[in-house]
Amino acid sequence: MAQWLRFQHQGKLGLGQVQGDQIAVYTGDLFNNPQATGETVKLSDVTIDIPCTPSKMVAMVDNFHALVTKLEHAVPAEPLYFLKGNNSFLAANQVIRTPKSYSGKVVYEGELGIVIGKDCHEVDEAQAASAIFGYTCINDVTAIEILNRDPGYAQWTRSKSFNTFGVFGPYITTDVDPSTLTIKTILNDQERQNYPIADMIFPPAKLVSLISQDIPLQAGDIIACGTSVGVGSMKPGSNVSIIIDGVGRLDNHFE
Repeated sequence: MAQWLRFQHQGKLGLGQVQGDQIAVYTGDLFNNPQATGETVKLSDVTIDIPCTPSKMVAMVDNFHALVTKLEHAVPAEPLYFLKGNNSFLAANQVIRTPKSYSGKVVYEGELGIVIGKDCHEVDEAQAASAIFGYTCINDVTAIEILNRDPGYAQWTRSKSFNTFGVFGPYITTDVDPSTLTIKTILNDQERQNYPIADMIFPPAKLVSLISQDIPLQAGDIIACGTSVGVGSMKPGSNVSIIIDGVGRLDNHFE
């Protein structure tokens, strides 16, 4: 297992692997044989950046059995998804902000993120599995009152693409089996979500394969696997954490 991150240090963008309280510094392309420099920096001395720059974030709807059951929705026959605007991307420890144009409730959604490691299009499940570089934590923040404001059209992209609403990181963790893990969301020290990734309707390799039939996926792209029960609103001044033991902990403040 390796945990990769990007960071700012002394005015420069860096790439490295987390090793305890240190970062082993690398150069090159994360997805194309990066090389260790032999240098290290202290994790406490850097500002963590988003761990990659996706060309797109593909985000799932109704991808967990427990949530589909609670909402009394039919189990989808194929992945239901939308694209989350690239402007929304936000790193760990940064501030999630309500947009000036909106005064309604803002909700957290703790999710697993699949990080694509190589270009793939129209691939089968075995090829899809080999295209997965690793996994990250996601908070799919939503201006929930916009989502169904218009009875004739659900506004998924608009409600979820404001600046700071696409939170992911802090690391990309490789060589981990997410099916054995759980996702927790902690809001102001209170556990709000705790659900098994094994409850996913379309698991990672199948999800990548099916989406790749529609959309060419590129190295660095992220698939947000959808959330389960326990979604709720955040009040200004809140701290929110998405925790996937074995993958990472994504901490942010909300204003």
